[in-house]
Amino acid sequence: MSCSTGCRQNIANVINCGEPLATKTSSYRSISCIQLDLQDPFNMLSAVAALSLLSMAPALRASVTPVQRCTGTISSLDDVSNAVKCTTINIESFTVPAGKTFSISAPDGATINVKGTVTFGVKAWSGPLFELSGKDITFNGNGYTFNGQGEQYWDGLGSSGSTKPHPMMKIKSSGTFTNLVVKNSPQQCFSIGNDASLTVSKVTVDNSDGNSSNSKSGGKPAGHNTDGFDVSASDVTIENSTVSNQDDCIAINKGSNIIFKGNSCTGGHGISIGSISSGVTVSGVQILDNTVKNNQNGLRIKTDKSASGSTVSGVTYSGNKISGTTKYGVIIDQSYPSTLGTAGTGVKISDITFSGTNTVEVASGAKEVEVNCGDCSGTWNWSGLKVSGGSAGSSNYKKISGFSI
Repeated sequence: MSCSTGCRQNIANVINCGEPLATKTSSYRSISCIQLDLQDPFNMLSAVAALSLLSMAPALRASVTPVQRCTGTISSLDDVSNAVKCTTINIESFTVPAGKTFSISAPDGATINVKGTVTFGVKAWSGPLFELSGKDITFNGNGYTFNGQGEQYWDGLGSSGSTKPHPMMKIKSSGTFTNLVVKNSPQQCFSIGNDASLTVSKVTVDNSDGNSSNSKSGGKPAGHNTDGFDVSASDVTIENSTVSNQDDCIAINKGSNIIFKGNSCTGGHGISIGSISSGVTVSGVQILDNTVKNNQNGLRIKTDKSASGSTVSGVTYSGNKISGTTKYGVIIDQSYPSTLGTAGTGVKISDITFSGTNTVEVASGAKEVEVNCGDCSGTWNWSGLKVSGGSAGSSNYKKISGFSI
């Protein structure tokens, strides 16, 4: 296309003479190629349009954020600021200085590959140790380990004892997060707070060292409040992962469309919804095909006695296998932090279902099922629940079908 004839065809091409405006920013400052007869009204308008576009050029350039198709490597915190300019980020082995957060704010669509062990230095501070944000991020742990050195903090008291950084892993990204080993979190391990769909899979939370006592724990297990996954977000799937710890395997605090599937939970407090505080909604939760071994509780819903304005609804349990439970196989309790005390009435619970086959085997001194409702409604179908091993327990809610307590 020639300058003398082509620009008339498209005012948006006046500056670049046939090239789209956004593809050649170097032409924004030159209109030397324009050859117009200003006696022609159309050409007069074209010239005005061209000058208007020129005046907008700085703003147009400022609005374009370049994406660098490069690979950035992180082997110290000093590398992060440059690495996050790239769409591929590799994390090599290194030690994060004590008292510092390893924070990655990745560009949209980035891929992050872990290439070695990351160890976090020890200091009494609030944390978190690691933070990830970004949209549609692919995080590949490749079987490597993030080591929080929790054994250096543990005192058997968790949040009631010395200051410990928590959570260890603060995940605010959407996309996928896979195949990472997280060892010895000082307190809570994962905090999930994504703002779009996130799938976590093949992750190992290994706080098993906390089962033993140490010089600070007074004969008790040293690890405490070491939750595996704390979820406060919607559109979350956690699957095919393993948690060994001393607190909830997962605690769902708020959110909707949450799936916890095919996971293994050992040694902690079981699979929990809650504790539920004021002004939150939990809905559309599926707890599917999980294995829970040697936990205090198997499946639990707990709501704060003093909470108000909250709801828990649409919770389905299916295909779960619970064994070795020492306190309660299934417990729904609206008196938290008490256990089976006077129930609060500020959280509405409805549509709690056991479908398929859920087998719950408890120790001889444990209760199989306890239901302590303050504000429960609707008929709950529990035909998919089978319990054995302990005393039956009790329920103050009479609209449970397909199962007798």
